[in-house]
Amino acid sequence: MISATFPYPPSRGGTQVRTFNFMKYLSQKHAVTLVTQSGEEVGDCEIEQLRGCVSELRVFRRPKNSPENRLKLFKKLQRFGRFIQTGIPPSVLSSYSIEMQEAIDAYASDRSYDVVTCEHSVNEIYVRPEWCDRLPTVANIHSSIYGTYRQQVETSTSEKPLRDRVQLPLIRRYERGYCRKFSALVVTTEDDARQFREFGTEARLEIIANGVDFDEFTPRERDPGGYRIVFIGAMDNLPNIDAARFFALEVLPLVQIRYPETTFEIAGARPVPSVLELQNLRGVTVTGTVPAIADYLHQATVCVVPMRTGYGIKNKTLQAMAAGTPVVASDRGLEGLKVEGSEVPLRALRANQVNEYVYAIGRLFEDRRLREQLSRQGRKMVEREYNWEILGRRYEQLLLELVESRP
Repeated sequence: MISATFPYPPSRGGTQVRTFNFMKYLSQKHAVTLVTQSGEEVGDCEIEQLRGCVSELRVFRRPKNSPENRLKLFKKLQRFGRFIQTGIPPSVLSSYSIEMQEAIDAYASDRSYDVVTCEHSVNEIYVRPEWCDRLPTVANIHSSIYGTYRQQVETSTSEKPLRDRVQLPLIRRYERGYCRKFSALVVTTEDDARQFREFGTEARLEIIANGVDFDEFTPRERDPGGYRIVFIGAMDNLPNIDAARFFALEVLPLVQIRYPETTFEIAGARPVPSVLELQNLRGVTVTGTVPAIADYLHQATVCVVPMRTGYGIKNKTLQAMAAGTPVVASDRGLEGLKVEGSEVPLRALRANQVNEYVYAIGRLFEDRRLREQLSRQGRKMVEREYNWEILGRRYEQLLLELVESRP
């Protein structure tokens, strides 16, 4: 298993959660070698904890990129030129390690290994195209990079609109190209699967959703009532930053006109300055890293997931439902989830426009029975369909089938 993101503890973000839980499941019955990277945020204790989860662990230091260099126009043009020349985005090259590549090459040449998995598409750079002829290779794609960039351009939520618009066709070419190296692609939703079908990939395509740690996200014991709204997620992630700012600046003031006591907590690690400045608004709190996200969900009246970009199932939505917190979310926040319909009990309220958020939140503030319904039905759905044990078994089955079909 290759993961440029250090997957422990499995609470730093969606990538870590998915990688860790698949790794944990596979390690119960198989010998798993994990090759990963660590930065300054990873301590020796965390490395030793992760080492106990796998048969073999190799950890390489993440390459450093000088902040000063990133600001220089020449360096930016140089990176863009390299993108055009190599077809590989700067975000992928920035974490590339020659030492890690050499180790992975050695593992791939060892005939005792049955399969290579890339946990997130950024790791595709380490996979040699020729391996696919003798060794099954799997890209566990957490979300389409091209799809996310395209959304940000189309919704005008890009951090750097001109850059993203220029790079969009290059990213499409990149994502379409790396698919050819793999025996199978794993995505989390039908929307993502549709994106890769459009690329014309010949690789096997499997949809395996994200799951929830039910020991960590237990259902709350009581409805707290009140007017407390929460948003959870890593707050250095662009889609999360956009969602938090959109809600705090455009939705919250209108909710507070009707319900003056309304508060909005943004709970998540590594808040960037554009998120921290939201604390200057009435009723807004930015917590930074917290000991237990579940505590904030249990105390909230409503959890909002106002995502405007980002492909794939959102862990934050599943976690809120598992905690029994009523959810108001956008189409992006509810991607891949069946939360309403003629044969589906109501499990969350959908909102995309400002007035839709205000109306949905007002309904939940005023209707205890509706809150109880969403709490109960959301938890039931997650327990039945988004259990890491079930999802891990599906991932394992895919790998076994690939190994058995090997020439």
